[in-house]
Amino acid sequence: MLFLSFENRKRRRAYGGSAFVEIQFCRLPSGTPIEKIVAVDSIKHFADDSLYVDDENEFCRTYGDILDCGIYNNLQSGRVDPYGINYYTPEAVVLIVKRLEAKKPEGYEVFLEWLEKAKVCNGFYILGI
Repeated sequence: MLFLSFENRKRRRAYGGSAFVEIQFCRLPSGTPIEKIVAVDSIKHFADDSLYVDDENEFCRTYGDILDCGIYNNLQSGRVDPYGINYYTPEAVVLIVKRLEAKKPEGYEVFLEWLEKAKVCNGFYILGI
């Protein structure tokens, strides 16, 4: 299974510690400047409602083209960086959902269901290892 979720930190730690790519809702309010959204100080790792990936290479191979619209900490944009901050706007969520439904990569159903919840947030992050 490519995507994992955990009820709490204790279960996540029991599974494998902290060496995960974390897919997390952005809970900063709409209208927050992009510089603040992608700032390291704005990130709070290991949310209980995050999705986790423990094989970043497979994740990037499978989802790299679909997730090519993230904004990095340096305000550049491109393919998902499994070692950094990637922010996806609410508009990007709509695009990603369309791409997932068209390509149907491994595990997409889990990701798609999670993304439906992201529509009420200010997008989402992919936080690298």
